[in-house]
Amino acid sequence: MTETMEARLKRMRMRSWRRGTKEMDLILGPWADERLATMDLAELDLYDLLLEENDQDLYPWVSGAQPCPVQYLDLLSKISVFAKARHGRA
Repeated sequence: MTETMEARLKRMRMRSWRRGTKEMDLILGPWADERLATMDLAELDLYDLLLEENDQDLYPWVSGAQPCPVQYLDLLSKISVFAKARHGRA
């Protein structure tokens, strides 16, 4: 059975908020709440892949402490800018 778009967005939102580390919950959760509904299918597919990554890899990538894989560069740049703006750091 194919996942409906509504079910997919709900699953992705939940996985964004329940990562495994509080830092990534607070970065990806708000991003998902605000952006998932407006993302196109290609962006959703890429974000779904990103959700498969370990938090121990994701946090250094999104914080800029380590270079991220090229496929995620644009997406993680947007997420990083979003997170910094939410927390008052430009």
